[in-house]
Amino acid sequence: MIIRIAGINLPINKNIYISLTKIFGIGINISKKICKVNNIDINKKTKNLNDNELSKIRKEIYKYSIEGELKREIFINIKRLIDIKSYRGIRHILKLPVRGQRTRTNAKTCRRRRKKNKKIFLNKNINKKYEKKNK
Repeated sequence: MIIRIAGINLPINKNIYISLTKIFGIGINISKKICKVNNIDINKKTKNLNDNELSKIRKEIYKYSIEGELKREIFINIKRLIDIKSYRGIRHILKLPVRGQRTRTNAKTCRRRRKKNKKIFLNKNINKKYEKKNK
């Protein structure tokens, strides 16, 4: 028996509040809240849920933005930061830590990418300035 909610197959042998966290956008707190609103014991196994409880859970989950819709919102927010050329947007462009983490000793994966992306970003800006001067 496969239980499918929001296009995600939930693990059957786990507690319902843990199973719901497999859906992108639903963490432990939200899953506990969903169970509490629908009067479902959080320690109940997913395979022991009846159809009525599953339909209640589905209705409650669709009140939240999850999966593709949430990913699209996140992408749009990052794109907005990049378009307005804010500090955070530039950090996203350069693939550097956005929230103030240090880059001198940590964030090595970001530092590896930084050189390539920095060259691309600088070349774009130089080309724009060069085009403006020639016009």
